[in-house]
Amino acid sequence: MIPWLERPIIYDVRARPHLVESTSGSRDLQMVKIGLRVLTRPLPETLPTIYRTLGENYSERVLPSIVHETLKAVVAQYNASQLLTQREAVSREIRKVLTERASNFNIALDDVSITTLNFGREFTAAIEAKQVAAQD
Repeated sequence: MIPWLERPIIYDVRARPHLVESTSGSRDLQMVKIGLRVLTRPLPETLPTIYRTLGENYSERVLPSIVHETLKAVVAQYNASQLLTQREAVSREIRKVLTERASNFNIALDDVSITTLNFGREFTAAIEAKQVAAQD
C-alpha cells in the first residue's frame, strides 16, 4: 500500500441480515407477498475481486436483484396452498438457488428464512370462508 495514494478498504466479513420483500405470482396465479431474511457474508479470500467488480456496497448492488429473481422463479413452481403447507420445502429450494446465485458473486449465504407470506384479499377471504364452512 502506498501512503497518500491508496487507502485501506475495511470489509465486515461477519454474516449480516438482509430483509427483502417481493411480490410474485404462484402457479395458480395467486399474488403472494413474500418476505425473506437472508444472512450473507463476503468470502474473505475474494475481497479484492469483490471490490474490483462490485465495489464497497456489494450487497446492495447484488442481493436485491438475485433475491427477487429467485423468489419469482421458485414461487411460480408452487400453487398457493402448497406455499402454505410446504413452507419448509419452499424455503429449502429458495436457499439452494440463492446459494448458487450468490456464489457467482463471491458471497456466501449462511441462512435463508421466510418471514412473511401474504396472499391477496380474495384468496384470504376464500380460505376464511372455507374454514367457517368446515366448522359448521
